[in-house]
Amino acid sequence: MGIRNLDIDALRSFVAIADTGSFTRGSVQVYRNQSTVSLQIKRLEQAVGATLFDRTTRRVRLTPQGEAALAHARDILALNDDLLARVAAPELAGIVRLGAPEDFATTHLPHALARFAKAFPQVQLDVTCDLTMNLIQRFDGGAFDIVLVKREPGALTEGTRVWREGLVWVGASARLAREERLPLALAPPPCVYRKRAAATLDAEGRPWRQVYSCASLAGIHAAVRAGLGLTVLPRGMTPPDLQILDQGELPPLPDTEIAMMQKEAISAPAARLAEHIVKSLES
Repeated sequence: MGIRNLDIDALRSFVAIADTGSFTRGSVQVYRNQSTVSLQIKRLEQAVGATLFDRTTRRVRLTPQGEAALAHARDILALNDDLLARVAAPELAGIVRLGAPEDFATTHLPHALARFAKAFPQVQLDVTCDLTMNLIQRFDGGAFDIVLVKREPGALTEGTRVWREGLVWVGASARLAREERLPLALAPPPCVYRKRAAATLDAEGRPWRQVYSCASLAGIHAAVRAGLGLTVLPRGMTPPDLQILDQGELPPLPDTEIAMMQKEAISAPAARLAEHIVKSLES
């Protein structure tokens, strides 16, 4: 039997679809059209000799073989990117100051930053978590080399889009979704998710009340777990012990985007980190 090689780009598309639960959103994430991504997945399934996704008109789910392949696909992509980064610039050194929203920094960033730190041990990372508006204000004041910020989908300001994902209503129980005045646990202004939740409910004429306000993501999660209220989170950032609620009872929410902003005169280590983050989020 001849040696078979896996297509790295197809693996990126596979992981993107698995993370977003959609061929459409996955294709946007890897900056390819949907027909190209569908063909990549077809060829990848042929190469591994197994069906990776169960496809229906409403959603896409990993098969058991797809679940088994996903972790290996992430590892292959990480090794590919680390090898390229290490060979391209092994002598990088310095400090890079990065700002990011707390939810994003605690879900999607840690593995990417760990791989970067391993590839470039002489680069010191200084990471700060805060609300988007605070990050932008501090970035404008020179506090960061790079910031990742939440923004309205399709916005032409506030950097270059590096991530997009659907927002969902999250709770410990669907019971709260049927209350006359929807109880919400939200971060204080100027939180983007708070703004989205309020605007969506107000547009639908759905009464709501704030039952818990906390700038800490852990605090919001704790309040929701205790059954105090519902909150809004990106689908891929929802803790496994909380429920994504049926949007038949609640109005649909717009997608969220993460954009990257960089200093005009960026250092070589910061430029390399920015490139690494973009590639990691694509995968």
